[in-house]
Amino acid sequence: MPSTDPVFLRGFVASLYVAAGLPDDHAAFVAETLVRADMWGHSSHGVMRAPWYLDRVKTGVMRPVTTAERVVDAGAIAVVDGHDGVGQVIARDAMQDAIRRAKAHGVGVVSIRNSGHHGALGYFTRMAAEAGCVGILTANGGPAMAPWGGKRMKVGTNPWSIAAPAGAHAPMMLDMANTVVARGKIFLARQKGLPIPDHWAIDADGRRTTDPVEALKGVILPMAEHKGYAIATMVDVLSGVLSGSGILGEVSSPYQKDKVSRSGHLIIALNIAAFQPLDAFNARMEHMIAELKSVPRAEGVEEIFYPGELEARNEVRHARDGLALPEQTRIDLNKAADELGVARPEGW
Repeated sequence: MPSTDPVFLRGFVASLYVAAGLPDDHAAFVAETLVRADMWGHSSHGVMRAPWYLDRVKTGVMRPVTTAERVVDAGAIAVVDGHDGVGQVIARDAMQDAIRRAKAHGVGVVSIRNSGHHGALGYFTRMAAEAGCVGILTANGGPAMAPWGGKRMKVGTNPWSIAAPAGAHAPMMLDMANTVVARGKIFLARQKGLPIPDHWAIDADGRRTTDPVEALKGVILPMAEHKGYAIATMVDVLSGVLSGSGILGEVSSPYQKDKVSRSGHLIIALNIAAFQPLDAFNARMEHMIAELKSVPRAEGVEEIFYPGELEARNEVRHARDGLALPEQTRIDLNKAADELGVARPEGW
């Protein structure tokens, strides 16, 4: 399949959001976060999702103009009501606020209610890492897994992310769901017409399946069995219960175009300089990475990577070589453009 220039793709996707009613700067930012996910190699959270978010704007469950409100402002802590605005914009502004509070108090904590899905969490925790902080972000989502031992969806994938600067290296970054895979990876397999591994999901009858269509009708399995379920539940406590947002089945997934999201988030920024000199921290991170990479490799393994390293390498490669988008993603973006009256760019 032909490669697509990331700069071109950002502009095209941004034009769709402008046509849907987002302010120019917000539209550009949402497009940036989606394309960045593709560049990292996380296409499940990339521009494939753009039509989902656009549909939510069209139906009115996501407001195109974000008017988040700070309902608690208490030193290191804030609580924000997103009022069903654009999740990426809400998360960006909250992370910037958390960083500001961390610089003043050593730690900044922003709890968010009534937000929406905001794509790859690592985009926002890396903002903290690039500002000399450790960034932490948790979010709850619509039901995707069953409580351990159950067979009906009740708990979201409820992802969480941690990022930290790593000296001369790209930031160390964890960004993961608590299911075996993010639901978006099953959507991506469906778009590509590919089977999925049989340990990812069970169908509506409780049988393991390799068919992504049947998997989406069923339940995604938790990572590490009962441990993944337990972590996901506690992430819902941090994201939903603490913020006063939706929990469990009260939260809707981004592909549900007619239901308000009610997603909640918890954002934490830790100012490294309040703990130790940043240079010392970076030196220790470089030492840690060197130690990880020095471990003897198992058979067939060419290199050991630290968390976030593959994403950083992929970003460099895709900036140089372009992105190979699934044909179905191109079809969906073109359909959205036609519906919004946006001219398809030449050569697309």
